[in-house]
Amino acid sequence: MSGRARYAAVLRMPHVAPLLSASMIARLPFGMYALGLVLYLATERDSFAVAGLVDGGFAIGAAVGSPLQSRMIDRLGQRSVLLPLAVLQAVATAALVALTEAGAPTGALVACGLVGGFSIPNIGAAMRALWPQLLQRRDELIATAFALDSVAIELLFTVGPLIAAVITAAASPIGALALSAACTVVGVAWFVVQPPSRDWRPHEDAGSHGRLGALRSGGVRTLMIATLPLGFCFGAVEISLPAFAKQFGAPAWAGVLLAAWGLASAVGGLAYGARSWRLPLDSVYLRLTALMPLGFLPALAAPSVAVMALLIVPAGLLIAPLGAAGNQLVGEVAPPGAVTEAYTWPVTAMIAGFAVGSATGGALVEAVDWHACFVAASLAGVLAALIAYSQRGTLTARPVASPA
Repeated sequence: MSGRARYAAVLRMPHVAPLLSASMIARLPFGMYALGLVLYLATERDSFAVAGLVDGGFAIGAAVGSPLQSRMIDRLGQRSVLLPLAVLQAVATAALVALTEAGAPTGALVACGLVGGFSIPNIGAAMRALWPQLLQRRDELIATAFALDSVAIELLFTVGPLIAAVITAAASPIGALALSAACTVVGVAWFVVQPPSRDWRPHEDAGSHGRLGALRSGGVRTLMIATLPLGFCFGAVEISLPAFAKQFGAPAWAGVLLAAWGLASAVGGLAYGARSWRLPLDSVYLRLTALMPLGFLPALAAPSVAVMALLIVPAGLLIAPLGAAGNQLVGEVAPPGAVTEAYTWPVTAMIAGFAVGSATGGALVEAVDWHACFVAASLAGVLAALIAYSQRGTLTARPVASPA
């Protein structure tokens, strides 16, 4: 089966197109909210420090809330959890704007950010939990489906900021925040009324895994821990590219370099999903992890912005494939009744690693230069590969049994 035929087969499955479309609308705010928030608060409070605090509160809320709400989905069902959270997130956004306009203290705005991040619906994990059912157990299409999901995320993080920037320029940052909240509510509402989501029922073992939940599985723990340094890689590179562009006197081209990096990831994801993999999934994941550090090295030789736009491509090509393989693998090693939660832990680790990578990358740029960021990213990639290989036995083990 050709690559085009594989993607067509996935999209022709009943309910896939509307569910995927709804999930993309619901996840669009991930690319819109931060830019709209920063531009709004930087204007209204004349302070990027305040904007950073509130945006940081949102990120912390999301990191804490995603695993908790995913555990609730495993126990209560998708519609019962996702729709109330979408409404709460919209309310938190509205409260943020209202309090800002009323001159409320920064602490109140940070609290709104925390609530907004905590309540952002984890539609991605819910979508991944549905793929086996949507594909009618056609295992040969699962890798393609997860690749499609990874590519969709890359596109959302590329398109979202552009939409926010256009709305801000044409109207105001409040318009971008309002559209972000509307997309969350509309996308989630459309998602949960689709029969596969509406009829999704918790597994009989849901809630039986104790405080650790999905982390009772050694495979889930391995994938989560290995994702931390990968997140560091991406955070460091995202800081290094603007620093590189500024050094060469073209700071405005930083967006082009970031877009080239993201586009390379999307292309790699499409290529990954277009073929049938004969190797076991854990072997594919381990090989992609081992190759990832090498992708950051060519950029060290970039002598100009134009050349960097080409040399950054290897650093992006494996991102979406690795994400697709990792997400698929999480579903295979997750404990019964904790699949939605399992999908969340690597994402949470990615966010945490990204935050550390961004902070470290900024310090490295100030203390050394942009080259140091790429070296640090490559070393972090090596650490991720070492973690994955040292614990590779957990990636083939069966999920842990429920306690008696």
